[in-house]
Amino acid sequence: MLRFTPMTVATRLTPTDHTWPWQGFPIRYQAAGRTGAPLLLIHGFGASSDHWRKNIPELATTNRVYAIDLLGFGKSVKPRPSSAIAYTFDTWGQLIVDFCRDIIGEPAFLVGNSIGCVVAMQAAVIAPDQVRGIAMLDCSLRLLHDRKRATLPWYRSAPAPVLQRLLGIRAFGNFFFSRLARPPVIRKVLRQAYARSEAVTEELVEILLNPAKDPGAADVFLAFVRYSQGPLPEDLLPQLQCPVLFIWGEADPWEPIALGRELAAYPAVEDFVPLPGVGHCPQDEAPELVNPLLRDWVAKHSTQPSPQVV
Repeated sequence: MLRFTPMTVATRLTPTDHTWPWQGFPIRYQAAGRTGAPLLLIHGFGASSDHWRKNIPELATTNRVYAIDLLGFGKSVKPRPSSAIAYTFDTWGQLIVDFCRDIIGEPAFLVGNSIGCVVAMQAAVIAPDQVRGIAMLDCSLRLLHDRKRATLPWYRSAPAPVLQRLLGIRAFGNFFFSRLARPPVIRKVLRQAYARSEAVTEELVEILLNPAKDPGAADVFLAFVRYSQGPLPEDLLPQLQCPVLFIWGEADPWEPIALGRELAAYPAVEDFVPLPGVGHCPQDEAPELVNPLLRDWVAKHSTQPSPQVV
């Protein structure tokens, strides 16, 4: 007779690490929770699933929670850009769609931060049947996009393309990246992005710094900072067939909330929630505010219980 050891609540809520072979590329993800509608958490540029470490255990009390390291980030593999692989929203959007189909096994609620929001929207456009809703935390407005730069005076639009061309020179790009991938620089950047300085811990610095030491990390970084094409949020929002929630830190220095509010006019958007005194990464700066908002919003749209995972 087989005997099973009951899984404790603490064990169920502690994230476990997994590796998923996507198109031959090892992709790392974390999972926690055994019941409820599935949530897939998508990090921003330069981050990883560990940027959701303050959210996964809490959300897993009511939901099945997954957090993924996008191709090129975190503990996922970092292949050099080529004709076979490009670091674009099309690539990452397809990754998310395939993850929902292959790993989660049913449509999921997507939660993104920064460029993770654009990835989530791209996934919902590729496969609307795989996305039940999208919650966006300080969505990247892609202010350096070619189309947005074209509307600026020449003296404001000229510097970025010059720097992008310089970064295309491999020796210069690698030197530039090596200067950025240092604890003091990462700490300084975080203190600019975060309104709550106490949230900038040494643990957080290490979460962002360690993947930068991996082979290929510089190539991924340089590929993305030179990527000024692809979709804008205003291109994707009109195509969404699922409900959308915006959560925005009022003190975000990179994605101004005034511009973010303009996105709330699209029909798919149900609500726009500002967070006073919070910067670019609300899930890490103010989890006590973000977690209840996400849980309540998902519960509102989970009219039918999801089957229990066994």
